[in-house]
Amino acid sequence: MGTMVNFHAHPDDEAIATSGTMMKAADEGHRVVLVVATKGEQGEVASDALSPGETLGERRTAETHDAAGIIGAHRVEFLGYEDSGMAGDEANDNPACFWQADFDEAVERVAGILAEESADVLTVYDDHGGYGHPDHIQVHRVGVEAARQAGVERVFYVTMNRTQIKRQMAEVESFAEAIEEMDAEQVERFEGDDFGTEEADITHAVDVSAYLERKRAAMLAHTSQITAESFFGTMTDEQFADAFSTEWFVAPGPPRTGDFATDLFR
Repeated sequence: MGTMVNFHAHPDDEAIATSGTMMKAADEGHRVVLVVATKGEQGEVASDALSPGETLGERRTAETHDAAGIIGAHRVEFLGYEDSGMAGDEANDNPACFWQADFDEAVERVAGILAEESADVLTVYDDHGGYGHPDHIQVHRVGVEAARQAGVERVFYVTMNRTQIKRQMAEVESFAEAIEEMDAEQVERFEGDDFGTEEADITHAVDVSAYLERKRAAMLAHTSQITAESFFGTMTDEQFADAFSTEWFVAPGPPRTGDFATDLFR
């Protein structure tokens, strides 16, 4: 058995992007570790969603631990940087945010966790952070260098299958109906060429269809961000399965020439 470390930018990223892979690894007997760079302080939240005196960061930290319990993660670590907000936000200039973090210091902290855990596998985002989010890009940069320093050879870039998403938008009725419920900014992200990765460039496809119910529960554990009335919360079972039955990864190195690999440990 081995140890998988999953490095994410904000609370709920882990549930959306890699929770099925994490559940599968844990169920197979591997140790699963979640590292989160920030507490997601820039997330949107309804004015009455927090308790008196409670900060959004505190709430999202608690939600992450709730989701980790559903996932089966064995350890959760927050690096303590502040959320940088979306690209171009004023929050990008906050000296305490992850985007402005001292690179060497951040690398040392992540490399220390990898070494402490004797990590066999590390997942980070692709080099453009999936959709250009500064904190996601920083996770890639920091994580790749931390893995190099800690000697972790199996590094995977979690991504989205751009080809599949565009195909679903055009062909799959249930997915098209879900897209109609999204706001214009979300739709624009899906349609951009800097969103996710072309299918031909993806190397690993992890089938997580057996974990969809738990995956949705892990996402909904982030109640300040993903409510029952939200885009993810209102997806039918069919729509959710269309969107989330497979989690996609890119292994750096030679391009894929045959079928997708399906196991991050082999």
